[in-house]
Amino acid sequence: MPFPAPPAGAVLTAAVLATPVLTGSAPALPGPLAALAPLLEQYGYQALALFVLLDNCAVPAPGQTVLVLAAVYAGTGHLNLAAVVAIAFAAAVLGNTLGHLIGATGGRAFVHRWGRYVLLTPERTTRAEAFFGRHGGKVVTVARFVDGLRQTSGIIAGTTGMPWPRFQACNVLGAALWVGVWATFGYLAGANVGAVWRTAVRYQLWVLVALGAAAVLLTVRHLVRRRRRRGPPGAGGA
Repeated sequence: MPFPAPPAGAVLTAAVLATPVLTGSAPALPGPLAALAPLLEQYGYQALALFVLLDNCAVPAPGQTVLVLAAVYAGTGHLNLAAVVAIAFAAAVLGNTLGHLIGATGGRAFVHRWGRYVLLTPERTTRAEAFFGRHGGKVVTVARFVDGLRQTSGIIAGTTGMPWPRFQACNVLGAALWVGVWATFGYLAGANVGAVWRTAVRYQLWVLVALGAAAVLLTVRHLVRRRRRRGPPGAGGA
């Protein structure tokens, strides 16, 4: 007995899902960009929205890499830059907002139970909360540029009770900066992303050395200032 033919709508939907979103010759991609290229080529903006959302909501997904890759495709004419920026911005804001809601409603109990699965241990949570109490707004604004903090800053902000209006203002600003920087980088790199990548890898050691030296200088400066505030030894007793 022959099986009935599937509805025309189902056939059309299956054909659309099976058809690659990107057409034409894509640029040669280096490193992790090449590994994620098939996913973006197949699902396009949907993959961008999903990975950026997860990357900003306590899930260690390669959202930043997918954002750069989407901007590279926009630079080579395979995607629309305005759509890439708008989708990534909305997904980043929404992801961090969901993180804040999780932290605000679940609080410490949720973080202590499930946080270890995303590298958010109780010890790290305690240190992060103390730091958030002093610099919460600045942390939320720049957190997306730091792996680990990008995924957890929203949850920590909610757990520490960071006020909603202040959090959202910093969240929106941080998302705009993060998407703007990486979308601009990917778009300008375009077909030359391979050469840009090789140059970045070549000089990354010097960049790390410079960052390390800056960190040491800031630490020494902090220690010197703290010692000056305490005064010379024996001053308290006198």
